[in-house]
Amino acid sequence: MSEIERRKRDHIDIVLAGAARHSVPAGFDMVRFRHNALPEVDFEGVDLATTFLGKPLRLPFLASSMTGGPDVSDRINRAIAEAAEQLGFAMGVGSQRISLTTKYSSGLGPELRRIAPSIPIYGNLGAIQLVNGMGLEDARRAVDQLRADALILHLNPVQEAVQPGGDRNWAGVQAAIETLVRALPVPVIAKEVGSGISGDVARRHPAVNEAAIDVAGAGGTSWAAVEGARLTEPEGQNLGEIFRDWGIPTPLCLAEVRAACPNVPLIASGGIRHGLDAARAIRLGADLAAQAASLLPAAMKGTEAVVAHVEAFANALRIACLATGSKDLKALGGAALL
Repeated sequence: MSEIERRKRDHIDIVLAGAARHSVPAGFDMVRFRHNALPEVDFEGVDLATTFLGKPLRLPFLASSMTGGPDVSDRINRAIAEAAEQLGFAMGVGSQRISLTTKYSSGLGPELRRIAPSIPIYGNLGAIQLVNGMGLEDARRAVDQLRADALILHLNPVQEAVQPGGDRNWAGVQAAIETLVRALPVPVIAKEVGSGISGDVARRHPAVNEAAIDVAGAGGTSWAAVEGARLTEPEGQNLGEIFRDWGIPTPLCLAEVRAACPNVPLIASGGIRHGLDAARAIRLGADLAAQAASLLPAAMKGTEAVVAHVEAFANALRIACLATGSKDLKALGGAALL
C-alpha cells in the first residue's frame, strides 16, 4: 500500500470512529421555521424533485466526496451508486488522484456509470494539484474515467498545511482554475472540505459563473483534526487540535454566498445531520444538501443501508415541507422563519 493509499484508509477509519468532528456544531438548530398548523398540503404529494446543473434529480441530495484510493473504495462507491440510481440523487466521488497515477481504479472507473446510468456523477481532484503536477489533461482523464457530469475541485488549505508533506504553496491556484474552467468540457464545482467558502471568495472564484459551489462549512468533519489524529508526535497532534474548529459555519456560508452570488447553484455540506437540516439549508439558499461522514457507515454496510439512510433523510425533509405548508422545494425556499 502506497503512502497516499494508507493515508486515505486512515481517513476512513478516523471518520468512522467519530474522532474528527468539529467540537462546535454547524448551527442549523438556530434556523427555526415558523410552524404552519394548517398547511393545506398533501404529505404524499410533496415534490422533492429538482434540477441541478441541467440534470434532473428526484431528491435534492448529494452523496458527497468520501474516499479515493483505499481497498474499500470499490465497495463504498458501488453501494452509493446503486442507491443513487434507485432513489434518484447525485453522487460525488473522492479524489481521483490515486486512480489517475496508478494502475488501480479503486472503484473509480466506468463501472460506476454502468451501475448508475441516469444519475449525475461528479469527479474530484484537489485544486492544489493543478499547480503540483496535474493539469488540463489529467482533469479530462478524471472526467472521462467516470463519464462524469461535472468535476469537483476541492479546496483544502488548512488540511494540506496540517498534513505532513502537504502542499502549502497555493500561489497560482486561482489562475490554474480559471484556465481549467475555460477549457474543460463539463462544469466545475468549487468545494471546500469543512472550513467553508465565504461570500467574498465565492464572488471572485473563477467557477462562480460556470457551475456551482459547495460551501462545505464548519460543523461536520474537521480535516485538520483528521490529519492530526493520524500523527504520533505530539506537535502534529496538537496542531490538528488547534485548528479542529477552524472555519465558517455552514449556515453562515450559505447566507454569505447566496447574497454574493444570487444565481450560482449552491450545495450545502458540513454538518448536515438529517432532512430537517437539509430543509434549513434550502431555506438559506442551497439547491442541494450533501452528506459524507454521516452516510459513510451506511455505505460500508451496503446498498440497502444507503437506501434506508437516504429514505429517512427524505422523509424528514418532506415532513419539514408539510409543517411549513410547502408543496415543493421552491416553496420551501421561501418558507417563513421565526
